[in-house]
Amino acid sequence: MFYFGTLAIIGLSTPENQYSSFIATYLNFIDPLRHSLLYGAKGFLSLLGHSAYLFDNYTLAMQGSGVRMVYSCIGYGVMSFWIAFVVANKGNWKKKLTWIIAGLTDLWCINVLRVALLLLAANKHWTIPFGWDHHTWFNIFAYALIFTLIYFYDRSNKKLNTNPI
Repeated sequence: MFYFGTLAIIGLSTPENQYSSFIATYLNFIDPLRHSLLYGAKGFLSLLGHSAYLFDNYTLAMQGSGVRMVYSCIGYGVMSFWIAFVVANKGNWKKKLTWIIAGLTDLWCINVLRVALLLLAANKHWTIPFGWDHHTWFNIFAYALIFTLIYFYDRSNKKLNTNPI
């Protein structure tokens, strides 16, 4: 539902598809998410002493190189997976909301790190380990993070079940 709902919003908020001005104006969370990732990576690079700038709404650049963030780079697939896992499991709405926000924040942070490192690697002509692309590396780290979060989420449910009422 979350994944395909996101695809529907993408399809209905881009003029090349079945455009809906209502969805593009009020429900399009993808553009703000992309901007937050690009600005987050820009800020992280700034903390490392590197100057980066937004070339356009999709591209973070440094002198001589840039990273273009298309829809597949935003991470909505892993985010959808995390939300679906939490919603489908035990817990009251406060606990679920807390875990959803924590997981999405963690996924956002590793995506910001990925974008910043990818731009830095492109600028410094570094190679990506094992020749794997950055999407593969992001998925490895994202799902390792999600499995770790799942472990702690399940442990928190077990603690609730073992405490006497």
